[in-house]
Amino acid sequence: MGRCITVATCSLRQWALDFEGNTNRIIESIRQAKAAGARLRVGPELEITGYGCNDHFLESDTFLHSFEMLARIMSDESCHGILIDTSCPIQHRNTIWNCRVMLCNGKILFIRPKMDLANTGNYRETRWFTPWMKRAGWEEYHLPRMLQKLQGATHVPFGDVVLSTPDSTYGSEYCEELWAPISGSVLQSLDGVEIFSNGSGSHYELQKLGDRVQLIAAQSKKVGGLYLYSNQQGCDGERAYYDGCSMIFLNGELLSATPQFTLDEVSVATATIDLEDIRAHRQISSRNFQAAGKTHQYHRVHTPFELSPDQDELHLSGHPTLPKQPKYHHVAEELALAAGCWLWDYLARSGSAGYLIPLSGGLDSCSTAVLVHSMARIAISAMEAGNQSVIATLKRIYGDDPLPKTAQELCHRVLHTVYMGARVSSEETRQRAKDIAANLGSYHLEMSIDPVYDAMKTAVTESLDIQPKFRMEGGTDEEGKSLQNIQARVRMVTAYTWAQLLPMKRQLHGGVLVLGSSNVGESLRGYFTKWDCSAADINPIGSVDKADLVRLLEWAEVEYSLPVLGETVKATPTAELEPVTEEYTQSDEVDMGMTYPELTLYGRLRKEKKMGPYSMFMHLVRIWGKHREEVDDNPYLEPAEIASKVKAFHHFVAINAHKRETLTPALHCNSYSCDSNRFDLRPFLYPPFWRSWSFKKIDREVARLEKAYAARK
Repeated sequence: MGRCITVATCSLRQWALDFEGNTNRIIESIRQAKAAGARLRVGPELEITGYGCNDHFLESDTFLHSFEMLARIMSDESCHGILIDTSCPIQHRNTIWNCRVMLCNGKILFIRPKMDLANTGNYRETRWFTPWMKRAGWEEYHLPRMLQKLQGATHVPFGDVVLSTPDSTYGSEYCEELWAPISGSVLQSLDGVEIFSNGSGSHYELQKLGDRVQLIAAQSKKVGGLYLYSNQQGCDGERAYYDGCSMIFLNGELLSATPQFTLDEVSVATATIDLEDIRAHRQISSRNFQAAGKTHQYHRVHTPFELSPDQDELHLSGHPTLPKQPKYHHVAEELALAAGCWLWDYLARSGSAGYLIPLSGGLDSCSTAVLVHSMARIAISAMEAGNQSVIATLKRIYGDDPLPKTAQELCHRVLHTVYMGARVSSEETRQRAKDIAANLGSYHLEMSIDPVYDAMKTAVTESLDIQPKFRMEGGTDEEGKSLQNIQARVRMVTAYTWAQLLPMKRQLHGGVLVLGSSNVGESLRGYFTKWDCSAADINPIGSVDKADLVRLLEWAEVEYSLPVLGETVKATPTAELEPVTEEYTQSDEVDMGMTYPELTLYGRLRKEKKMGPYSMFMHLVRIWGKHREEVDDNPYLEPAEIASKVKAFHHFVAINAHKRETLTPALHCNSYSCDSNRFDLRPFLYPPFWRSWSFKKIDREVARLEKAYAARK
């Protein structure tokens, strides 16, 4: 056996602009890594500032405070005796760079700027940073005075360089660079680099972890080497939740990982490996031939610091870590854990006393309430495990009162549910809301919005000389919609009024935040009232589709022992804003003119497959067309039927685009989220789609297909 080395990666619950808190967590992770025998510690992307600073990255204060915190780490002797790979923004020659900073024994070894910037979806890195364009190129960086004193020098290497220790060679690639077609780890490996780090700020999406694992496993197996991936943890101030799961791979096999979902401030994973395993893995002729003809030779920064212990201490270094299987969660469990942790971070960091949900008895608001219950379960488990930050938050919320012992007890303190009934509301939904609240343990209230609704109708009549009626009462569509919208908007005003006054009634410590409950499909279609009770402070289900919410409730019914959820899943989704008659009961899918599964498909084709109306129609003709040869479970429709569905979807998406500009900030969960403020950037004033060239092309294609099908007959 050759020399063994022990390394560490970590996930930190960083918070944008929390310079002191972030630095304390960094130092604690270094101490934990050292205590585990590690000689190398890798941290997540921009861990000193927090990843989500956004336009604060353009401020001079951000650079100043980053250097001040870096100086703290360098001067802290408990951080000596280990290689530290940390990260912060750095301004060099009047350009802002997203950088890794390599430290050892209080000195900067080199600064490595990011080469491939993330600039899709939620990422806007090119708005603030410039990519380093010189592969294997470097220059000198002039240190600020506060660091010159600690460094004992004025300059350090800046660029795409690697670190040479007496026993191995270490290189860094940076988050997006792993996903790029030409990744640095491939080129570095051909130049002899054996250990790779990847500091990342990768946000959560449903089932995304599998993609990360596959990519890192394949990369480390292909190049042969030790790969340390570090990811941020928690909500750092935005819509995204960073789901940790920092990992260590060797030659394609997972050795160690931090939890994907946790409220721990610091999570450290370590592994011990034999460097000879890397060298043996690389004895492949094709790899060696490519190495012999390599086109990039990296500048090596030399350090006398050894990753492996002295020869006399080899017997103390332990045995190499054995491979393990990654841990994956069911979709529903993932959603419960991710949203639960995100809600806790928001509750703890905002200083709030709790949440309020307008609980209608329907699936969406019930799902939101279940996610708060999941938050409570996670917090109680963390408290029982001795998590001091969770305990501190609970003490703030409870004051002198005893801390909770169960999730229901915590929910009764922090979760407020209000059933806002009206004449058109059913006894069924009222009772269901009451039962859900009782199962979850929330502080539940019932009230009627009819007095405010009646007053508004009277005001309309007195001012406009109009007596609006519902459709089934002989009114027009506009009259019916206006009456529905009055109810919906009264509920929003009620929610905020109750949220403002409930802390006084209950003598709570802090304010109460209102949670929204609109799902991604309805938001995309525009099936909600602008400024109704979907207008809230935050929304944990805003990028989740109906099918995943059903999965959540079915899972929670069993895992959380909440039998009442079964009735909610079975109930027909309804806004319950119109009177029920023997001939008519309002249904969401009927009102929308499309089913929830159809909405999910349209949303994915529009966002993930980048399809406009015409390309979506052509795609659906192939999988839904009545004359296709394949036998499957998809519908069999005529081209004109498919055209009608596609046109309706794009028409409603266009005319309701202005509504999406007001959507409540929502936890990002899906790759087809319609969050127009961050993820899905579109106009909100469209030309009429019914007169668009795309629709005309669809009509021509329908005519061509019908003619072709008729000729076959």
